[in-house]
Amino acid sequence: MPEARRSTWAGILTGIGVAAFVDETVFHQLLHWHHFYDRSTTDAGLVSDGLFHAFGFFAVVFGLVLVADLRRGDRLSGRAFTGGVLTGAGAFQLYDGTVQHKLLGLHQIRYAVDLTPYDWTWNVVAVLLVVAGVVLVRRARTTA
Repeated sequence: MPEARRSTWAGILTGIGVAAFVDETVFHQLLHWHHFYDRSTTDAGLVSDGLFHAFGFFAVVFGLVLVADLRRGDRLSGRAFTGGVLTGAGAFQLYDGTVQHKLLGLHQIRYAVDLTPYDWTWNVVAVLLVVAGVVLVRRARTTA
């Protein structure tokens, strides 16, 4: 019998880690738009990026360990897991875009440009991911 709740948590952890990985890889490393912490030296920014990357890695590992355990007992709910991934990725992105970018000012998406289209895009995509994820999780729980 699939375990929707545990499958959801496995997905949330995996989604957080994947979103962190994409953010780190694309915006920090490939585009060089910002570091996790931009209010100090470049060296401090690189160290903060490394810690951020480790956080994302461990979130994915823990999520996939839960997936492996659920699969071993044939208890993984694919719909709940997928919903959890979307919810986790969206929640991470929304937290990043609101708390880290705006409230704490740790970094911005870009510098020396009008941030409005970036902020709107970042946060609207985050909300869409969360909504899609929650819909899938609810459907998984009602069919379980």
